[in-house]
Amino acid sequence: MITYVEDDGAVVSSEDVRLMRLARTQGETRSAKQLREHYALERELADRLRRATRSQRPGLYSEVYDELFRRLPHHPQLQAAEMPHDDRQIDRLLGLLREYFTPATVFMEIGPGDCALSIRAAALVRQVYAVDVSEQITRGERRPANFTLVLSDGCSTGVPDGTVDVAFSNQLMEHLHPDDAAEQLQNIHRSLVQGGVYVCLTPNRLYGPHDISCLFDDVATGFHLREYTARDIRALFRSAGFKDVSFYAVAAGRAARCPYWLLAACEGALELLPRRFARRIADTRLLRAVLGICAVARR
Repeated sequence: MITYVEDDGAVVSSEDVRLMRLARTQGETRSAKQLREHYALERELADRLRRATRSQRPGLYSEVYDELFRRLPHHPQLQAAEMPHDDRQIDRLLGLLREYFTPATVFMEIGPGDCALSIRAAALVRQVYAVDVSEQITRGERRPANFTLVLSDGCSTGVPDGTVDVAFSNQLMEHLHPDDAAEQLQNIHRSLVQGGVYVCLTPNRLYGPHDISCLFDDVATGFHLREYTARDIRALFRSAGFKDVSFYAVAAGRAARCPYWLLAACEGALELLPRRFARRIADTRLLRAVLGICAVARR
């Protein structure tokens, strides 16, 4: 193994140089040592979740994330928490949702994070439910009168059945144990009014992984407990009771309906190729726009 000596005297191996070059393409600025530390810890904690029973998992979700952030002070999300909101990102998400909103809409966001989107949405709809496993809103914004934070065990929604017009989640499903994801979908379906919609954004595994394991593995092994294809999502949603599932290509905040047959054919063709070659093809701007999963399911 070849080693290099940096200007500050640190010794860096050729493997570490390769790792850091790959990391820079993902927007990472941390050292190879920090990246390996993050990977090892997240994989350890994710395996704990994967092995846990259904009765153990509700409390375990928040426990493992708390442990990750406590033991990993250089985690990017801790740095991001100190930064201002990315209003452009919130504007893009609201742009996707506006066509489903009316002043009478009841909106539910599952996994709202800092609740910035839910709070902005409250000005456009009658009622907002932000469903999360923690009651901590990290940025401490003032809550509108029509905003309600609902505590969940990670599977339930905590809102009455048949009361929600529009449900939404962004980069959530991949963090759930596959069994919990299926159960949560059934609960979301029950929460919706007849004809209500669930808008779900989740990364496509064909150009993943999308967690820290993207720097080390071909399949997600960190806190993305399972990544999906559009075909996986369609099958899951239909088994949960959704009668119609549509997919959209999204770019620059604009969405265009994408025929399912085209998505399925594209995914099938990519899966015939060697994994790393397929990932290189799929991880292009055009195919990311098409394959990045934006599913709209109607009850």
